[in-house]
Amino acid sequence: MSKHFSECPFRIGYGYDVHQLEEGLPLWLGGIKITHTHGLKGHSDADVAIHALCDAILGACALGDIGKHFPPSDEKYKGIDSKILLKEVIMMIHQEGYKIGNADLTIAAEKPKLLPHIDNMRECLSNIMDCLIDQISIKATTTEKLGFTGREEGISASAIVLIYKANED
Repeated sequence: MSKHFSECPFRIGYGYDVHQLEEGLPLWLGGIKITHTHGLKGHSDADVAIHALCDAILGACALGDIGKHFPPSDEKYKGIDSKILLKEVIMMIHQEGYKIGNADLTIAAEKPKLLPHIDNMRECLSNIMDCLIDQISIKATTTEKLGFTGREEGISASAIVLIYKANED
C-alpha cells in the first residue's frame, strides 16, 4: 500500500462529468445502453455516469482523475467501454487497500426518462464494483428546461463515494 495515505479508515470522493448529445450515437448511461435518438459524444463510449463515478473513486484515494489514467490522447481508449475503465479504477483502490462503502449518483437529463433504467444501472455498477446493489444509489433529474441539459444539448452526472479501509486477512 502507498505510504501517502493517512490512517483514516474512511475517505470520500466527488466526481462530475458532462458530455454533449449527438444524433445517431448510442446512449450509454450507468453501464447500460438506453434506446434514444441521441447518444453522448466522447473519446470513449462517453458514459457520463461512469465517468463521474470513476472520478469520485479516484478522488477519494487522491489518485487524480480519469483523464490522468485514461487520457483521451491515447488511441487505445478510443471508443472503449467505460465499464472497463471503472473495473480498472476499482482494482486501483483495492491495491491501495480500500473498498467501496457506497456510491450516490445523480444524472441530469431532460430526455430520455431514466427512471425505468435505474435498477438495471444499479445492478450493472454493483457487479463491476464488486459490491451489493444497495450500496449504489442513482437518481435522475431534469434541469426544468434550463441550461445545456434543459435544451437537450448534453447530459451531466455527479457522484459521491465513500470508501473504507479493507480489513487485511
